[in-house]
Amino acid sequence: MHLLSQEEYGLRCLVQVARHLGPEPLTIPEIARFEGLSPEYTAKLMRALRRGALVESTRGAGGGYRLARPAESITAWDVMEVLGGSFFPESFCEAHPGQQRDCVHTIDCSIRALWRRLEGVVQDVLRSVTLADLLREERSMVVFLESPAADERAEGR
Repeated sequence: MHLLSQEEYGLRCLVQVARHLGPEPLTIPEIARFEGLSPEYTAKLMRALRRGALVESTRGAGGGYRLARPAESITAWDVMEVLGGSFFPESFCEAHPGQQRDCVHTIDCSIRALWRRLEGVVQDVLRSVTLADLLREERSMVVFLESPAADERAEGR
């Protein structure tokens, strides 16, 4: 399992858009400056987020980006899915066969079961955290994530 830089930076860019309260949309140079990224890389991330229907863009002099729907309805998993997808893709085992052509555990693999369960837990947590939640300060977010309410949201109650 790994978190790609595009997933981290894409989520950070989206939080910036969610945080923006001004009447004008947030521009790529503004997002890039707030996050310490190049405008080119920011544009690539925002293009992917737009294609994933998480942001809307407006062209022209007053153009920029806004959330496509309320911050309360966009989850961290929505962002991960758009930018990177599964932590444990179906092709994972095929990419790790050792010195064989096929993995020696293709039929019965307890390790594969572990990775799939871990991915399910991670997805549940990411699905329970919205952009609105991520607008909190770090200390408040830690408290939120450790609360029973966050556990219940992750468990889908």
